[in-house]
Amino acid sequence: MLIAASVFAGLAALVHVYIFVLESLRWTAPATRKTFGTTEAEALATKELAFNQGFYNLFLGAVAVAGIIAIAVGAAAVGEALLLAGAGSMVLAGLVLLASSPSKVRAALVQLTFPAIAVVLTLLWLAF
Repeated sequence: MLIAASVFAGLAALVHVYIFVLESLRWTAPATRKTFGTTEAEALATKELAFNQGFYNLFLGAVAVAGIIAIAVGAAAVGEALLLAGAGSMVLAGLVLLASSPSKVRAALVQLTFPAIAVVLTLLWLAF
């Protein structure tokens, strides 16, 4: 079960690295503007905010990956804690997006589904 949790945490990390690329590196690109539903003027006006926010996503992914690595090298307790911290934060961020922008249900679900599965599987692993 911990291996499955690690797989879902890895998928969640990949999603968050992708979000980092969009927000921090490609924010003003036409395809990214289309994805986020922003105009060129809006993207230019929010570029600095998006750049910063993208790094939050990168760091969440990095915490999850650190947990996966720790589990893989036999430091299960450390890995489980890191996996829960990273994936749990991703779930909470997705819930904040859902609560603050109900029209962005799809984006919130993309952001929180994989990490939610990782959290549930890790908690089940710890419970049994």
